[in-house]
Amino acid sequence: MKAMTPLVYTPVVGEACQKWSDIYRQPEGMYLPVTELGNLDSIIAQFEGDPQICVVTDGGRILGLGDLGVGGLGISIGKLDLYTACAGISHHHTLPIVIDFGTNNQDLLNNPLYLGLRQNRVDVETQARFMDEFMECITRRFPKIIVQFEDFATDNAFKWLGRYQKKYACFNDDIQGTGAVVLSGIQKALELAKIKPEECRVVFMGAGSAGVGVARMISEWIEHHSDLTEEEAKKLIYLVDSKGLVCNSRGDKLADHKKYFARNDIDFCSTNNSTLMGVLEHVKPNILIGLCTVKDAFVPDILKYMAEINERPIIMPLSNPVGKSECTFEQAMVHTNNKVIFASGSPFPSYSADGVEMVPGQGNNMYIFPGLGLGCILSQTTRVTNNMVFAASKALADCVTEEETSKGMIYPEIDRIRECSLEIAVAVIKTAVQEGVGKMPETTDLRAWVESKMYDPFYSKL
Repeated sequence: MKAMTPLVYTPVVGEACQKWSDIYRQPEGMYLPVTELGNLDSIIAQFEGDPQICVVTDGGRILGLGDLGVGGLGISIGKLDLYTACAGISHHHTLPIVIDFGTNNQDLLNNPLYLGLRQNRVDVETQARFMDEFMECITRRFPKIIVQFEDFATDNAFKWLGRYQKKYACFNDDIQGTGAVVLSGIQKALELAKIKPEECRVVFMGAGSAGVGVARMISEWIEHHSDLTEEEAKKLIYLVDSKGLVCNSRGDKLADHKKYFARNDIDFCSTNNSTLMGVLEHVKPNILIGLCTVKDAFVPDILKYMAEINERPIIMPLSNPVGKSECTFEQAMVHTNNKVIFASGSPFPSYSADGVEMVPGQGNNMYIFPGLGLGCILSQTTRVTNNMVFAASKALADCVTEEETSKGMIYPEIDRIRECSLEIAVAVIKTAVQEGVGKMPETTDLRAWVESKMYDPFYSKL
C-alpha cells in the first residue's frame, strides 16, 4: 500500500486528471453530459453491472488543481480503486461517474483532444435540475447504491450535500471524509499535547468546502465532548482565506458556506492584521490547519511562532497534491525545534530528530471513506448520518498503536489500512443500526462477518 498509493491516488492522479484527454485509451467510467438532461434514465440503464457504490464528480475543483472538466473522472476511478484496495469492495461493484456541465478552463476548451463538451459551465439552475434527475435515476436503477460526491466546486459541494443527504444514501468526501480524518488526527494530537477539547483554539488557512467541512466537524466534536454550547464551540474556530480573517463585516461579499464561522471581532477585522500571522498573534492557537492549496503558505516565521506559543504545536498542512502543501514535514520539524505534532495530506519522508526517526502522519481521506463506504453497504443504510461519520473518525483514532504514537504518528501505518477499514466498517454498521437507518446482519461475531465480506483479488470469489 505504501508503494502503490501515491501511484493510484495522490500525487499521480492529479497529473492524470490534467492530461486525461491526452492519455485516453478506453472508457473506464460513465460520462453524463448536461446535453442529455431528460434522458439520463436510458443512459444509466445501459450499465449492466451491479454497483454498490459510485463516486461522482463534475470535475469542478479537482484536488488543488481547479476545473478539469471531464478529466475529473480520474478522481472517481482513483477513489474506487482505493475502495477495493483499502476496504475490500470488489471493483465489479463500483461505478465511476463524471457529470459534464461544461468547463471554464480555457486551456481544455482550446485542446483539440479534449473529450468533454466544448462550452462553459451551465447555470446553477440547470445543474440543479440535472442533479435531481441523476439522483432519482441512479437510485431507482440501483436501489442499494451508496453515492459519494467528490471534488465539486465549493458552493455546489455544500448545496448538493444539503439537498440530498436526508433523502438518499450519500455523502461528500471533501466535506465529511476530510472532516472525519482530520478530527481523528486531532483527537490523537490532543492526547499527545495534553489539551482538553474546550481548550482548543484552531486556525484554518483555507475556507473552501474541505476547510469549512473540517471546521464544522471539529466544532461539533468539541461541543459534544465538553460543557460548551454550540455558539461557544464555534468561537474556538477561526477561518483565514485569501482576504484575511473571515468576518461578518464583509457583508454580501462573503460566500454562504463561510458565514457559519464568520467572526464578529469588529475591531480586529477592521485592522490590517487579519493576515495569517496577524490572526495567529491575536488568537494564539494550539492547532494550525492548512487547506488553502498554496505551496509554502506556512513560512518559517509562522512555524517558529507556533513553537513559541505551544509546548507541542499541532500543525496540519493538508492540501494535495505535494506541490500544493502548505509546508513539508522537514520544514515543520526544523522550524519548531522538532516539537511539532504533524500530519499532512500528501506523503512526506521521515525525519531524523536527535537520533530518532520520526514518521509524519498522513491525514488522507483514504483512511476514512473506504471503511465508511463498506459499513454503509453492509448495513444497507438508507442514509449516511453525521453520527456514522463521527463513529468512523473515532474508530480510526482507536486504531493507532502505542508503537506508532512513540514515533510521533497520529495516524496508523498506511500498510494497516485494511485493518483500519474493518474497524471503521464495524463502528459504522453499529451506528447505522442505532440511528435506525441500517440493518444489523444475523451474526454473533460482527467483526468476523465484516472481514469475511471483504474482497481480496487473490483469494475471494466474486
